[in-house]
This record gives sequence, structure tokens and C-alpha cells, in this order.
Amino acid sequence: MLTYPNENSIIIIVWQILLLFVGLFDKNRINIILCGGFFTMSRVYNFSAGPAVLPEEVLKEAAEEMLDYKGCGMSVMEMSHRSKVYDSIIKGAEKLFREIMNIPDNYKVLFLQGGAHAQFSAVPMNLMKNKKAAYIVTGQWAKRAYQEAQQYGEAVAVASSADKTFSYIPDCSDLDIPEDADYVYICENNTIYGTKFWELPNTKGKDLVADVISCFLSEPVDVTKYGVIYGGVQKNIGPAGVVIAIIREDLIRDDVLPGTPTILKWKTQADADSLYNTPPCYGIYICGKVFKWIKKMGGLEAMKTLNEKKAKILYDFLDQSKLFKGTVEKKDRSLMNVPFITGNDELDAKFIKESKAAGFENLKGHRSVGGMRASIYNAMPIEGVEKLVEFMKKFEEENS
Repeated sequence: MLTYPNENSIIIIVWQILLLFVGLFDKNRINIILCGGFFTMSRVYNFSAGPAVLPEEVLKEAAEEMLDYKGCGMSVMEMSHRSKVYDSIIKGAEKLFREIMNIPDNYKVLFLQGGAHAQFSAVPMNLMKNKKAAYIVTGQWAKRAYQEAQQYGEAVAVASSADKTFSYIPDCSDLDIPEDADYVYICENNTIYGTKFWELPNTKGKDLVADVISCFLSEPVDVTKYGVIYGGVQKNIGPAGVVIAIIREDLIRDDVLPGTPTILKWKTQADADSLYNTPPCYGIYICGKVFKWIKKMGGLEAMKTLNEKKAKILYDFLDQSKLFKGTVEKKDRSLMNVPFITGNDELDAKFIKESKAAGFENLKGHRSVGGMRASIYNAMPIEGVEKLVEFMKKFEEENS
């Protein structure tokens, strides 16, 4: 029996065809006449700290595969995580991730849930053999991890930058690390305050655990310098809901703290290849596409070069501006998160309002510190930063 496409299927087909030719249209505004209607698709410059901007190429490819992934007749959102099709997705994602990060064979890669906050508990539960750990507190999230660890043992704050509102990274070359500490913990890039560890701390032989959520895949990393690297993907890799952990195999053991939930025991997920329970399937699928995009762009060396160029454009302007100023010590500035202020709350609010109207979204600083913050992750195009600086120059001229 012959079947004929209905109106909805025709719209979908036409839309998919248009997606193929989307490069012919203006990059940030596409006007489409479809089925007698006039539609405008707008892409703003999204400076959100997370969830954050993703590569347009990835979003378009995911849109094309939304209803039918590679001829299987269903969306990735709909398929079983035990199916052969999804098995190829998650294994392919891990393979690409290992390749671009150059992860040694003696490290496991786990796709987890629960956000970084779940790992604030999982880290001490899995690693505290002597029930003591050293924490370097350089921001809100390191502070929360430190506070959480106190529930499971003795967490010692061996360094902090709280005395200057976390605007710098303390000297970590000769810390007083307890001899019986099980690990040293850092948040490597501080999303709220815009600081970055450009030199890893001297852990004096202790395993280094790093939350890298806001600098994940922004530059090459020597994985062997860490015992554990973990981070949520929602800032630089994919949609919210996925945590990726890279853990040296000797740290994945059965002898965890008593009372550790099965789901927070790293060995549970390692033994099950991240499939002990239903994983965040669609999020992992998008991560795989981002890994593919990063490889296509030239890998992490290329990401670092691009990120340095973008950050330089913005920092150079801030350093010469008479209205705007950065809030971080220059030596510790992040390439990913750039906080800045005018010094006047009313002027800050005016800038945020006018920038939004001009197509620059999510420049308001974190509620705990105020001011402004531009998060310029991998997928933020360089022209987005250039246009932001142009707008800031205009705003300064009009409000000096």
C-alpha cells in the first residue's frame, strides 16, 4: 500500500534540507519562508558559564539525526542503552576522548551522573584510606568539596585565597601537606572568580585530584600528573547531566569507606563500563560529537591556541580601559572565564541590560560576586569576543 507524506513530515524534510544549506545564510540570523509562514532563527553570542555554548556544527548534526539516528529508525533519546547501536556510541565516544586527551592505558574513563557535587562525596569515599586529605581552597566549588570531605574524615585546608575574594592562586610550591594525607585536591579553573592553576601544586608525592569542569579539553593535559581528573561536561563539552572521570586504575578499589553507596563506588561503574545503571545516553552522544569536532579542529593544541587568542583580545582591552577592569591577578587569569567590573553597580546593571539587547547573552556575573563575566569556552567563536569588545568600547565612550 502506498503512503503519502503528511504536512508534518513535509515540514521536517524541508527543514532538514535547509539545514544542509545553512552555511549560505547569515551565520547569526537565518530567515526562512516555510509552508506559507515567515520564521526567524537567531543565534546570539552566549557567554554563559554553564550550561554553555556548543559548536554549531555539532548542534546541526544532532538536529539532522534527531528522529532517525543513522537509519535505525529512532532517536538516540529513545534507544536502549544496552543496544548494539548505543554500545557503538558510548565506546566510540570513549575512544575519541582517550585519543584527544592522550590518556594512558592504566587510567579508566567513566561516564557518570550527579554532577561535580556527587564527586565531592565520591572522592573522599573512594580515596580516604587514612581518613585525611589536603584541600587547596581557591573558590566556591573547592570550598564546597572541602566542606563535604569533612563529613568523611579530616580535610585540611593547606592553602586558600579567600583573604582576597579568591582573586589569585596561592603559592603551592612548598605546602605543609600532612604525611598521612591520602590525596591533594584542587579545582583547577575557578569558574566564578576566573582564576587558573597554571602550575600544578607540589603534592609531595600525594595523588592529585582535580576538578577541571571549566577548563576541560581547553588545552593539552599530562594525565600522568594526576590520580583523578573529573568534571561535568556542561561548560566545555556537552549538555548538563554528564560527568567524565579519568581515574588511575590502582585508585579504583573495593576498600572504600563503610557506607559508600554502590552508585558512588568507582569500581561499580568501572567494572560495568559506565553501564551499571542507565547512563545519560543523549548527553554522552553529544559529547562524542564534540570530541569529533575537537579532533577535526586540530586537537587540544589547536584549542589552546584559539583560546589564548580569544582571551588576549578581551584582557588587552580590559588592561587599557578606563571604565572596565578585570578582577583577577594577571598571572592567574583563566582563559575560559573572564570576570570584570566598572566599579559602579548601577553602571554594571546598565551594561548587562544593554549588552543583552545587543545580542550578548549571560554576561551577568555570578550572584555571589556580582559584576560581569564572559565565559569564552572552546565553542565561542573569536568573532564573538571581537564583537563583545567592540560593544564594550562603544559603551565606554557613551558612559565616560
